[in-house]
Amino acid sequence: MSLAPPPLGPEWKNWGERLVEYLNRVRSKLVFKQTGDSATEDGIILYDNVNQYPVVSVDGEYRQIVLSNGHGDFSLSSDFTYPASNTEYAITYSGSSDNAGLTQNGSRIIFQEAGYYLITFTAQIYSSAASTVNFVFWPKVNGVNVANGSTIRAALHQNSATTVVTRSAIFFLNENDYLEAYTATTNHTTGSLKGFAAGSLATESLCPSTTLTIIRVHR
Repeated sequence: MSLAPPPLGPEWKNWGERLVEYLNRVRSKLVFKQTGDSATEDGIILYDNVNQYPVVSVDGEYRQIVLSNGHGDFSLSSDFTYPASNTEYAITYSGSSDNAGLTQNGSRIIFQEAGYYLITFTAQIYSSAASTVNFVFWPKVNGVNVANGSTIRAALHQNSATTVVTRSAIFFLNENDYLEAYTATTNHTTGSLKGFAAGSLATESLCPSTTLTIIRVHR
């Protein structure tokens, strides 16, 4: 609806009523972001119809307001065993039904939207020998090792020993990038990732052998 300037004569009342009606209908809608819109003033919220998300002006640029997409909880409840020593293996998680903006294909976690993601990895390492067993865990993106200090090294030194190792890091992922968690051990016959069934010790719930939690931080 296009509103002409108010009339100079007695018709201003009708014009004013139409103006109020129009504002009541559109006041909750965001204005679409147009090419050339300036972000010189902070706090302007627009809707980017090209990328299908709202944006806000901050420090001279429009930044995406992150919506619900981009989180996931993946876990493996069973034991993870190593077929061979000193050999890398990708972990395949069972996933969950409430992951948003993420899909899974085998060991690959695929990202549907680009952005910065906080990724937290945990593993419950286990040894069935008195000798030292070493473990290593690291991420790969699109099949390439990630060199950002997110690798974990740990060791166990006694029979039936177990402990949880964990690390969090922020990753930038492009649309359709995939993430995998890789691991290796120095002794595949005695080292494993251990999961425990619910109620195996007392009344505790299921204890997974490894988990992967992903939260989208911003674009």
